Amino acid sequence: MNATPTTSEKILLATISLMAEKGYDSTTTKEIALAAGVNEVTLFRHFGTKEKLLEAAFSQFHYGNEMTMLFNESLKGHLHEDLLAISRTYHAIMNRNRELISIALKGSSTLPDSVLQEASRNPKSLKNLLVDYLTRMSSEDKAVSSNPEIQALSFMWMNYGAFISGLNTKEAVSENTLDEFIEESVRLFTKALSP
Repeated sequence: MNATPTTSEKILLATISLMAEKGYDSTTTKEIALAAGVNEVTLFRHFGTKEKLLEAAFSQFHYGNEMTMLFNESLKGHLHEDLLAISRTYHAIMNRNRELISIALKGSSTLPDSVLQEASRNPKSLKNLLVDYLTRMSSEDKAVSSNPEIQALSFMWMNYGAFISGLNTKEAVSENTLDEFIEESVRLFTKALSP
């Protein structure tokens, strides 16, 4: 993000902050506009509705694009190092977006379907990236060939579980504890997948 947020970014950040605190239904567009330092007309011109605001927040600030770049540009074909990079990047992004994730979890029964679909797009994208990666690694005899989709889901759920366990605490899990978890879980996962 730029050093000086754009009007759209200010509106999205205010949306996330207020909805994380008050919930989707209890947050008004008037409050969002006030918190962003714009008038409500500007908010509607940029996004149209409160629903579209939250969809845009998930689209802009969730991890799909960053993870796609990681897979396309940074992975080297070394299972252990690649899985470490994936886990570390995932946790960095998820911790940065704690409020956004909290909105999705707390409001899962009341959020509009379009928002839930946007929120679920990124996990689906990550799963597909992992399946493709594990399939490629298997074809190069760098990983055991069994069921790449289940392997990908297992890896995702392992990392998601670690993130969720610390989500509702006042502060994120310490960096040392998280790094130890990532190191050990990736070591075990790599050992299980190594031919």
